[in-house]
Amino acid sequence: MAGGLVALLDDVAALVKLAAASVDDVGAAAAKASVKATGVVVDDTAVTPRYVEGLAPERELPIIRRIAVGSLRNKLLVILPVIMVLSQFLPWLLTPILMVGGTYLAYEGAEKVWEVLSGHRAEQAAAGQVDEDAVVSGAVRTDFILSAEIMVIALNEVDTEPFLTRLIVLAIVAVLITALVYGVVGLIVKMDDVGLALAQRESRTSQRIGHALVKGMPRLLSVLSTVGIAAMLWVGGHILLVGVDELGWHGPYSLVHHLEDAVHGVAGVGGLLAWIVNTLASALVGLVVGAVVVAVLHLIPRRDKHDQVADAH
Repeated sequence: MAGGLVALLDDVAALVKLAAASVDDVGAAAAKASVKATGVVVDDTAVTPRYVEGLAPERELPIIRRIAVGSLRNKLLVILPVIMVLSQFLPWLLTPILMVGGTYLAYEGAEKVWEVLSGHRAEQAAAGQVDEDAVVSGAVRTDFILSAEIMVIALNEVDTEPFLTRLIVLAIVAVLITALVYGVVGLIVKMDDVGLALAQRESRTSQRIGHALVKGMPRLLSVLSTVGIAAMLWVGGHILLVGVDELGWHGPYSLVHHLEDAVHGVAGVGGLLAWIVNTLASALVGLVVGAVVVAVLHLIPRRDKHDQVADAH
C-alpha cells in the first residue's frame, strides 16, 4: 500500500515536472516569437496615434480602447484560427494572403501621402468633424494587416513545435503585443495631461518637465503621424518584396540585398546603412504600388466622372 502510494506520488511529481518544463518551453517560445516581431510592433505603435488626431481629449482613451479591443478580436478570433489552419493544411497560401494585406497597407500609406499633397487632409482638419466609428473602423482595418504579419512572424519562430504549443504561444503573443502597443499608444496620447499635472506642482523641476511635455507632445504626435504613414509604406513594401521572392521572382529582393551588401562593409555603421537601404527600398516599393492602387480607385474614376459631366454639357 505504502509502496503504491510512493509510486503514485513519484508519477505525480514527474507529471508536475513535465508540465513545468512545458510551461517554461511555451514561455520561452512566446518570448522568442514576440521579440522577432518587434519591428512590426514598433510600426503598429507609430501608426495608431494618428487615428486620434482631431479628437476631443476626453475621447482619446475610449477610442484607443475600442481599437485595442478590435485588434485583440482580430488576432484571437480571426487571424489565429486562419493561420493555424493554413499552416497545418495550406501553408503556401499564407504568402499570397499576406501580400494582399501588404498591398492594402501600401494603398493606405500612399492615400495619406496623396491627402497631404492635395490639401484634402487640411480640409478635413479645418472641418473639425471626426466620425469616431469611421476612425475605429479604419484603425482596426490597418491594424489587422500589421497584426497578421506579427502573427505570421511569430508562427515562423515556432513552426517546429506541436500544434497545441503553437496555438498557446500565438495566443500569448497576441495578448502581450496588443497590451504593449495600445498601452504605449495610450501613454503617448495622454502625456500632455501628465505634463499639465506636473506643471501645476510646486516643484520647479516638475513644472519645467510639465511645460516641456505640454509644448512637445503636439510636435511628437505630428512626427508620429508622419512616421506612421512611412511605416505603412515600409511594411507594405517589405511584405511585397519578401512575398514575390518567396513565390519565385527573386530579382527585386536580390537587388535590394545587393545594395545592402554594398554598404554593409562600412566600418562602424555598415549594419545601420544596410537597414536603411532595405527600409528605403521597401518604402519605395510600397509607395509605387500604393500610388498605382490610389490612381485606380480614386483618380481614374474621378476623371471618368469629369468626362461624363463635360459630355453632358
